[in-house]
Amino acid sequence: MKIVCVIPARYASTRLPGKPLKLIAGKIMLQHVYERASEAKNITEVIAAVDDERVFDAVKAFGGNVFMTRRDHPNGTSRLAEVAAAHEDWDVIVNVQGDEPMIPPEVIDALAECFLKDKDLKMATVRTPMEEKDFDNPAAVKVVTDKNGNALYFSRSLIPYPRVKTENFRVFKHVGIYAYTRDFLLEYAKMPKSPLEEAESLEQLRVLEEGYRIKVIESSFKGVGVDTPEDLEEVRKLLERKAK
Repeated sequence: MKIVCVIPARYASTRLPGKPLKLIAGKIMLQHVYERASEAKNITEVIAAVDDERVFDAVKAFGGNVFMTRRDHPNGTSRLAEVAAAHEDWDVIVNVQGDEPMIPPEVIDALAECFLKDKDLKMATVRTPMEEKDFDNPAAVKVVTDKNGNALYFSRSLIPYPRVKTENFRVFKHVGIYAYTRDFLLEYAKMPKSPLEEAESLEQLRVLEEGYRIKVIESSFKGVGVDTPEDLEEVRKLLERKAK
């Protein structure tokens, strides 16, 4: 089975323009993500999916594989599907965002492992225990699963709601790292937006509304995505401290 990690990296960013090229501990952010993904043992190949010549040239400069996509994609799934459509020999694609410079290779391996164990699986993602300070934060997406680890629902609201708070009450944060079979990704990208997706502004709800299963694995990784200059400074400090 050929399992590939694709890292979408848009140059444009409202809050942090040129985000993939921001320097962190002597390397551009995208290089940090690329190198961490390359350490995953279950991954055959890593490729950056970019939409700007400056980012394309930067990936080439550090010796990475890179694919130039169109700039007019409405979302990350559409961009990922363009890359997948050009590679018929791929079986599974792990989608790691280009603003996750601290992504553990073990998380990527765990997602890939799901498909090695379950030949019927089409899509998988990650959850982590949520801190109480994020319970009312709509930017922190919550997920609930069934006893087999399949997603029941994703929401920006608090789920489950603790009307009766028991000792088993736990809230999980969704970490936006996904894996798909190539065939399903191409199908997913063509699905129309769903009512729940539009209400919550969460693309993955489209999959559940269409009746498909999403496997959700648990990890201690919280995710340190870089969306703002403040996030960038935080990650710089963390990685510079680690490099010493």
